[in-house]
Amino acid sequence: MGLPTQTAQNGGGFLDTGTARLKELGYKQELKRDLSVFSNFAFSFSIISVLTGITTLYNTGLNLGGPVSLQYGWFIAGGFTMIVGLAMAEICSSYPTSGGLYYWSAKLAGPNWAPFASWITGWFNIVGQWAVTTSVDFSLAQLIQVIILLSTGGKNGGGYEASKYVVIAMHGGILLLHAALNSLPISLLSFFGQLAAAWNLVGVVVLTILIPLVATERASAKFVFTHFNTDNGDGINSKAYIFVLGLLMSQYTLTGYDASAHMTEETKNADKNGPKGIISAIGISVIFGWFYILGITFAVTNISYLLSEDNDAGGYAIAEIFYLAFKRRYGSGVGGIICLGVVAVAIFFCGMSSVTSNSRMAYAFSRDGAMPLSSLWHKVNNQEVPINAVWLSVVISFCMALTYLGSEVAFQAMVSIATIGLYIAYALPIFFRVTLARKSFIPGPFNLGRYGVLVGWIAVLWVATISILFSLPVTYPITNETLNYTPVAVGGLLILTISSWILSARHWFRGPVTNVES
Repeated sequence: MGLPTQTAQNGGGFLDTGTARLKELGYKQELKRDLSVFSNFAFSFSIISVLTGITTLYNTGLNLGGPVSLQYGWFIAGGFTMIVGLAMAEICSSYPTSGGLYYWSAKLAGPNWAPFASWITGWFNIVGQWAVTTSVDFSLAQLIQVIILLSTGGKNGGGYEASKYVVIAMHGGILLLHAALNSLPISLLSFFGQLAAAWNLVGVVVLTILIPLVATERASAKFVFTHFNTDNGDGINSKAYIFVLGLLMSQYTLTGYDASAHMTEETKNADKNGPKGIISAIGISVIFGWFYILGITFAVTNISYLLSEDNDAGGYAIAEIFYLAFKRRYGSGVGGIICLGVVAVAIFFCGMSSVTSNSRMAYAFSRDGAMPLSSLWHKVNNQEVPINAVWLSVVISFCMALTYLGSEVAFQAMVSIATIGLYIAYALPIFFRVTLARKSFIPGPFNLGRYGVLVGWIAVLWVATISILFSLPVTYPITNETLNYTPVAVGGLLILTISSWILSARHWFRGPVTNVES
């Protein structure tokens, strides 16, 4: 049995199916429902942003396995990500609310476990989202630093190398711009979201064709599809171990598609269009991401040089690839710098959409009283924008980045929550759906039928697998500086979340709270 898919009738008029379902779930329509299915897709696609994830972590893939890890690791991670997305889309269709994951956990875990399930899921989700915004905007600040370095002569030509304080200042400025944009009405923000999606699509196509075309030296097809780089300088010799560590680039890139769920209270016919947004964002990202990896890797001829901190880009592999391609052909690297500008705009849009998703999650979570000063964060202004939640999100993201000033190790641990923490939040409601709610779950218009439980279990097992893989050491011998602090960061978040539940929240938090009469 599924939920009704028809547009509900309301006193002679017709009520959007998403609005009708939201009312059935016990919530008022407070945000403006103005997003089309393409706009919903655009927010998730812009957060996934293959130009952002692949560009900023291409070094990792190149170092850990090289072309083989980049090409085949992308499809492995992409295939399993689609399975996770399908499982999430089915639940989203049944529960199209801005709360997304934590609301799903509450409904699927049953009345006895609902408060605890939603508490754990909600905090992993929102902290993971804040870590994503921190990571994305910080990577933009670092790319701007590299663009300035290359524009002023490069590392070997006396170019300007910004200090970490300048990078943090740029990061703060970027967050301010994102807060300002997210303070606009959703109709204007929707336009920017669609522009972001178009920019990512066109940018990938242009760069994929242009860079190999301009490059005077190109890799052979054999190198691109079969070369496995074991010369990583990290003391790791096992090819299998190197390969699974190389998956980090792909899995980090393919995150953030829960944005489509968080935007459902602003999406028309969200019980159908929310799931479409999740699935299409993943599918199109996997296809375009592979083309981007393919095109860039054909311009790779010397891995060790691209990763060397002594090159003009200071070891930023893709920046050096772009710069050298144009410099060797035209005698100037200006064209490569312009190409980096295209990527920088894509990362900017990614951060903008990430703040949008953050603020909707904070709005919903505080609406249910889960956050300190909840009454403040769930307020909306006259333009139906959760303005306080927007500014809360950028302030916390900036504070998370400040750890970089003290220790790069601490900063990396902080942003590791962006991948593992977020995927744990993805897996929890899916786990409850295939266990506690296996027989009671009522699917919405989009459903997987008899394959729902199987897909759900595969999704849960994949998240468990990557949680272990990305907690493994990435450099040997292990020292204070080389230790992978991901399990420390994620474990710390788990301890804080459970401790706060035991000491306080279990006495007052009851899970999602309806704000309309039955």
